[in-house]
Amino acid sequence: NDDIVTLYPNNIEDVSILKGDDAVKLYGVNAKNGVVLITTKNGMQELMQVETRNDLKETAFFFPHLNTNKNGELKFSFDSPEALTKWRLMLMAHNKEMEIGFIEKTVLTQKNINIIPNPPRFLRAGDSIQLSTKISNLTKENLSGVALLQLFDGLTMEPISDDLIPIISQKNFTISAKGNTSLSWDLKIPENLQAVQYKIVAKAGEHSDGESNTLPILPNRILVTESKSLWVPAGTVKEVRFEELRKPISSSQKNHKFTLEYTSNPAWLAIKSLPYLMEFPYECAEQTFSRLFANALAEDIILKNPKIESVFNSWQNDDLADSPLEKNEELKSILISETPWVRDLQNDKANKERLANLFDKEKIRAQQLQAFSKLSELQKPSGGLPWFSGGTENRFITQHIVAGIGHLNKLNIEFENDYKLKSILAKALKYLDAEFVKQYDKTVVNLKDSTDVSLNNFAIHYLYARSFFLDSHSFSEKCKSVWDIYLEICKTDWITERLYHKGMIALILHRFGDTKNAKAILEGLTEQAIQNAESGMYWKENRNSWYWYQSSIETQALLIEAYTEIAKETKKVEQLKHWLLKKKQTTNWPTTKATTEAIYALLMQGSDWLSVSENTIISVGSEKIKTKKLEATQKEAETGYLKVNWNEEEIDSKMATVQVKNKSDVTGFGGVYWQYFEDIDKVQSSGDTPLQIKKTFFIKKTFDDGEKLVAITPQSNIRIGDLITVRLEISSKNDMEFVHLKDLRAAGLEPVDVLSKYKWQDGLGYYQSTKDVATHFFFDDLPKGKYIFEYDLRANNVGDFSAGISTIQSMYAPEFNSNSKGGRLLIK
Repeated sequence: NDDIVTLYPNNIEDVSILKGDDAVKLYGVNAKNGVVLITTKNGMQELMQVETRNDLKETAFFFPHLNTNKNGELKFSFDSPEALTKWRLMLMAHNKEMEIGFIEKTVLTQKNINIIPNPPRFLRAGDSIQLSTKISNLTKENLSGVALLQLFDGLTMEPISDDLIPIISQKNFTISAKGNTSLSWDLKIPENLQAVQYKIVAKAGEHSDGESNTLPILPNRILVTESKSLWVPAGTVKEVRFEELRKPISSSQKNHKFTLEYTSNPAWLAIKSLPYLMEFPYECAEQTFSRLFANALAEDIILKNPKIESVFNSWQNDDLADSPLEKNEELKSILISETPWVRDLQNDKANKERLANLFDKEKIRAQQLQAFSKLSELQKPSGGLPWFSGGTENRFITQHIVAGIGHLNKLNIEFENDYKLKSILAKALKYLDAEFVKQYDKTVVNLKDSTDVSLNNFAIHYLYARSFFLDSHSFSEKCKSVWDIYLEICKTDWITERLYHKGMIALILHRFGDTKNAKAILEGLTEQAIQNAESGMYWKENRNSWYWYQSSIETQALLIEAYTEIAKETKKVEQLKHWLLKKKQTTNWPTTKATTEAIYALLMQGSDWLSVSENTIISVGSEKIKTKKLEATQKEAETGYLKVNWNEEEIDSKMATVQVKNKSDVTGFGGVYWQYFEDIDKVQSSGDTPLQIKKTFFIKKTFDDGEKLVAITPQSNIRIGDLITVRLEISSKNDMEFVHLKDLRAAGLEPVDVLSKYKWQDGLGYYQSTKDVATHFFFDDLPKGKYIFEYDLRANNVGDFSAGISTIQSMYAPEFNSNSKGGRLLIK
């Protein structure tokens, strides 16, 4: 309107257009090739209203329940994901005579302007990244327009301020006909975000497009949990203290959460551990069964305990389903796997709603069907189950699952899909019976005298697992005769066996009708046990090793089973449970296998839901727990359980001492958990441990004489598109089993091999699984020695990234572990 506008490129943010009494903010300018493009406030509002595509799934799902019309034609529709790409539609039809027809078509989804961002799969706090996007012009005209980047908190959906992540949000562009261009924004990721949602939109005249997605932000810190168990007999007082909370030893230590839980019935602690099993991320046979075990228990508890169901019903809130975190399964899976504490930062109400939704009957049954389907797929024709898909039958894993089914039967668990277990169980027992006889025959062949047969780990564990099904599943005469041989050996040789085996032998003899010898074994164990008020009843020799038969949690749980079933000594069982609860972390025991065994042990004596709120005085520091803290837990306290949380801002050194005074007639159980963060940059290579891991990076370059690996140093220039080789060097000082190697990736690297599968190298079998954040290796057996594994990644984003560390540990004895040194990668 005849206004004269002078543009100063170096001060573009300060330019305004003076028009009458209004000052119109200049939001963007593009003076390329003589074209001046101005975005005013009204133009910005139009840009922000551009709809974004956010359903970016790779498969369009629909139910193929189709009906024909009177002409014999089929018409159907489905919702397509919103990715701009080429889709492959494949149809198959058949009639009653099984005549089959196929058709395949392709469908292209596109817009006149296509936005194709190149985001990473995740980000880490402290990373710097150049978030880029390609914009394509599919019209026959040259186009000029404006693109906008908006950032939102991925959990609350509140806009992220420029103070938190400073960016120039709008960018101008021009694109020639049928051409494309690229834009980028530089982001510095802050410490206090758990997820970020980006929205990138572009508008040129009448044409527009936009895409949004949510990225998890992983902390560059590690969570440390310190726990103190509570076992408070009737009429006593218990006090625990956290010395490092009272007097911190590290300046970078940052409080996360302080939790107190207390109950008159340990069964509540078992219930609180079920979500850990339900949401565990890996898909091996043992953890698939653990998921099924948890779902079966959850359904049975709800059916048989109206009080518990009423607690969950009072917690349920359909609004939780609208949470971005709960709706985004991929994001939720990453956060649960890599930062399980993220959802703890929600208030107690939200966490209770989530727990209640996990105990929803329909959801439980759907998850049961998924677990049954997975176990059926994993089971080999022989009836044996491997650890991971593609591996060979693993006798211990098969016996563990059979024993787990026995535990469900012992607890009289009733759930809708229990009949599906019968087929899996029958095949597994047939396999185990055959292996048991085969092992005996092989042993006898190598002996001069067949009477010299001795007990071994697998035979004892087999007899224990088989003892749950003596009447319900038949066995051959040959199998029965071998049983009799080993039972006689059990009666005489049990005294030289390790603690775990003694407990199993006692249960085996008891179930085979020899209660006298079973009780004699328990009497011998009681004489060797240590009993005190601090730790309950335990055995000094009960220590962890990396073998499946040397796990302290499983051993203690098995001995609780033995004392409960054979001796029926309530006082000793309470003392045994005290030691078991002392080893509990905030929501679970160290592994899924340990957690399922501990849950079974805690539930064996039934569930008498008693009130604790009126007969218990709890003091934290010098103050009793405030009434307002207890109000929210009253519904739980009616069922014998209460839990109180203090968040970061509420924690201080005065809380280092906690005292519980039990004025009731029953023993109280529980724990106090203090969680805090430490910088991951302080992580150094592990010291002298049975397992060692070293991680190095190389750029794969092509020279005249072929491809070579060039070691990456701080001076190396890594460019977009470079192929990066990760070399993992493992050293094992002992023969190990069930080992998990987890290699965290830098956010700017993209995996080349994304298919999970079983592999073999140098006679070593392992399952390799590629996830968004890390590449995982699972070894059934890892013999003593040194091993080198390599895999390739592609440099995908410009920025400065935490390189991630590698960790290796025995999956069922996680204290045997090691990690590589941390570092950073700069991609230009």
